[in-house]
Amino acid sequence: MDKILVLDFGGQYNQLIARRVRANQVYAEILPYNKISTQEIKDKGYKGIIFTGGPNSVYDEKSPHFNPDILDAGIPILGICYGDQLMAYMAKGEITSAENSSEYGKTILFTEKNVLFEDVAEKSICWMSHTDFIKQAPEGFRIIAHTEKCPCAAMCDESRKLYGVQFHPEVTHTEFGSEILRNFIFKVCECKQDWKMSDFVETSVNKYKEELAGKKVLLALSGGVDSSVAAVLLNKAIGDRLVCVFVDHGLLRKDEGDFVEKTFGHGFGINLIRVNAQERFLSKLEGVTEPEKKRKIIGEEFIRVFEEEAKKLGKIDVLVQGTIYPDVIESGKGDSAVIKSHHNVGGLPSVISFEQIVEPLRDLFKDEVREVGTQLGIPHELVWRQPFPGPGLAVRVIGEITKEKLDMLREADAIFREEVINNGLEQSTNQYFAVITNTRSVGVMGDARTYGYTVVLRAVTTDDFMTAEWTRIPFEVLGEASRRITNEVKGITRVVYDITSKPPATVEWE
Repeated sequence: MDKILVLDFGGQYNQLIARRVRANQVYAEILPYNKISTQEIKDKGYKGIIFTGGPNSVYDEKSPHFNPDILDAGIPILGICYGDQLMAYMAKGEITSAENSSEYGKTILFTEKNVLFEDVAEKSICWMSHTDFIKQAPEGFRIIAHTEKCPCAAMCDESRKLYGVQFHPEVTHTEFGSEILRNFIFKVCECKQDWKMSDFVETSVNKYKEELAGKKVLLALSGGVDSSVAAVLLNKAIGDRLVCVFVDHGLLRKDEGDFVEKTFGHGFGINLIRVNAQERFLSKLEGVTEPEKKRKIIGEEFIRVFEEEAKKLGKIDVLVQGTIYPDVIESGKGDSAVIKSHHNVGGLPSVISFEQIVEPLRDLFKDEVREVGTQLGIPHELVWRQPFPGPGLAVRVIGEITKEKLDMLREADAIFREEVINNGLEQSTNQYFAVITNTRSVGVMGDARTYGYTVVLRAVTTDDFMTAEWTRIPFEVLGEASRRITNEVKGITRVVYDITSKPPATVEWE
């Protein structure tokens, strides 16, 4: 199988680059720059390498560098932003601070004829984000694109198949970004399209049928897309030797616990144990207001409940986790920053002994996991369910979590989602939900004064969740959602709509 290496130098778009490559049915994997040598790269047979962007300046001694011999390894390379500057630096070019010439956001790009720019207009929009620039291209390289402020917006050494672009072709804001990446993948690297999810399902089922023969297997089922797909995949491979433990922590959306039990326990015939631990989790969260502390408490308590149930089952040979590729990267793989805590990566139950840990989805991105789920026959409403954080509604309740606030949020969230679906808007927004704030305000119902909570409605449109625009939901729909929430949910007196994009905000409130 042909594969592309995405060598990570700390860029925020590293996952997006790999996803863009895989979207072309070519396998891509991400590795930190300091975890692999040139010789290992050659030995693993990569057809091409992509250097990612990063926040550093290449001339800073503390910035991430790589051995310059990679340029003569005979493997095509595409450097993006910092990766472009690093390539120039290693080849003895001149990089300097842009001072008053830095560029951020949409910029007009002028290109010359080159294999990298086939089917790309001579003048187009690209996405820039840099404070340094290449003042002098290295010997053997020629400049193939520029902008008004950046004299070297792209360069190449065609004899060694080395290409660098100062802009970001992987983001949707770059008008011909997809064409540029495809040109590199197929015309420069000459990759074959042999990464297909249909092959993944069959290969995985056969693999685990053999690998887990005669073993007792345990899986923590949250009802989320990842653990659900892992459960159905393993059930297809080993049947009733798989036991799934579903911990209902009381932080799920309306009727979600019953839906999970019905779908997997009855629909797929999976050996499912449901643990109702709502009171236990609420008592642990009493008085806690800090978001990351909420996450850690929920993750820790989840493990404790899981341990207790596992012990009742006797000896378990294998633990299955629904870890996916972004979990591994975001949890601080290599020198990457920890973006948020993931209980799937690390934090394994320390007092339970497993012979083996199996992570069948570890190499997949979320969209690939959904594709596998569809092929396995998992219901559409589950495979394409709204993204839902691991700590559940705990991070959509601002301030202290109480049963009262959770009950109000569940109802308000259900009403909002129902109105979006009823008005045929579910395909026009990628995530939509309600948040209950810790703010109370005066209201009037009938002739009586009320004093209730404020609920925030949030909807975003995005194709990668790295950046997101707030969704322009029609006022009539928002108005009806607001009317219903304030009329049907006791304790809520005010509804507002969040019109903040990402950045500067995040999608979730906590």
